[in-house]
Amino acid sequence: MNPIDFNGLDTAVHGPIRLGIMTALQVDGPLDFMTLKKRLETVDGSLNLHLRKLEECDYVSSKKAFVALRPRTTYRITATGRKALGNYLQSMKSLIEYLEKEKKTESN
Repeated sequence: MNPIDFNGLDTAVHGPIRLGIMTALQVDGPLDFMTLKKRLETVDGSLNLHLRKLEECDYVSSKKAFVALRPRTTYRITATGRKALGNYLQSMKSLIEYLEKEKKTESN
């Protein structure tokens, strides 16, 4: 029995940058673009692409404002995004548990 349906993984969450965005927003709350860029150590274009995809899936929302005459976009995880992240993490947890169980079985 397969512990995880790899075809059923939410590809909108699965990539490292998207998973990083979702995790950072879940743990730290709303973050602006520059904070996410620094935290994930990525470039503007790549981060923009991933944020746009997450917004299309309604996993994150954005709010644009001006601070000291400079534009600032702040992102937050949505309820849909929290659920998607939770489902993804549960799938990974199930996989890890399965692999650990298999490892113990092999060593006996």
